[in-house]
Amino acid sequence: MHIRRALLLFAIVLGMAALVASLSRSPAERSATDPREEPGTGPATATGTPVDGSPRPVSFNAASDERRRVPASRAATLEISVDEPGSVELPELGLTANTDEHTPARFEVFPTDPGRYEILFTPADGDESRRAGTLVVD
Repeated sequence: MHIRRALLLFAIVLGMAALVASLSRSPAERSATDPREEPGTGPATATGTPVDGSPRPVSFNAASDERRRVPASRAATLEISVDEPGSVELPELGLTANTDEHTPARFEVFPTDPGRYEILFTPADGDESRRAGTLVVD
């Protein structure tokens, strides 16, 4: 009876260890086996969707007022990093998100109309918005 309990406990511990090991792979191990493309360090574009069907991230740094292109009628995930707490807004698309230096503002967009969409950042301790980037839809 004690041997059965010991074997059952051992099997549970072994199963939990395997589960934790599979969930805690390092980013290097994940990228070695993950079929998705990682965004490059050059200008980000959302030219397609990865194998898993999720939109490719398009990153902006609010401090450098960057311009990024995405094709019309393609889903994209916009990530806007900031250096201080505040609010990020895409007025033409009716989107607003609060953000800080640790958590980028994130928007799931599906722009259908070509054009330029201004991204604005308003610091938490100020009322004046400043341009944080431009989303160019082709």
